[in-house]
Amino acid sequence: MTIRKARIKDSKRIVSLLSQVLELHAEIRPDIFQTGTTKYTETEVEGLINNENRRTYVAVDENDELIGFALCEVKKINSHNMVPRREMYIDDICVDGSARGQRIGTQLFEYVKEEARKLGCYEITLNVWEGNDSARAFYDKMNMKPRSTMMEIIL
Repeated sequence: MTIRKARIKDSKRIVSLLSQVLELHAEIRPDIFQTGTTKYTETEVEGLINNENRRTYVAVDENDELIGFALCEVKKINSHNMVPRREMYIDDICVDGSARGQRIGTQLFEYVKEEARKLGCYEITLNVWEGNDSARAFYDKMNMKPRSTMMEIIL
């Protein structure tokens, strides 16, 4: 397995994996997520790949077939009440369901960490939905800690 920056040719496969992510979220929160959709279209993924503030990394097998990805964004935090810094925000990370359990997610995460260090980022951040227990366990294993909690009340 190799991890590299995404190329435009990877867009269609990234969207395919995004559908796996969406279906998991739709199972957890059908009141919010619409089954049969994705967070981004193929054209939007191409835009992410070409965006200088975004970083899209892919894990590929020996045949250069995409088996996982991490969609990231480098954010500059510059607020009058916070210490200025750069963070690497993981917008989405996914490993194909057929390839899970092979430490691909761990290797992708470690790659993102190293890239964030090279870019001078102070931290890596992401959001995880309540009920996505396998993702939460993975992030715990990666030594991530909760920073804040978003609360809701459904009316």
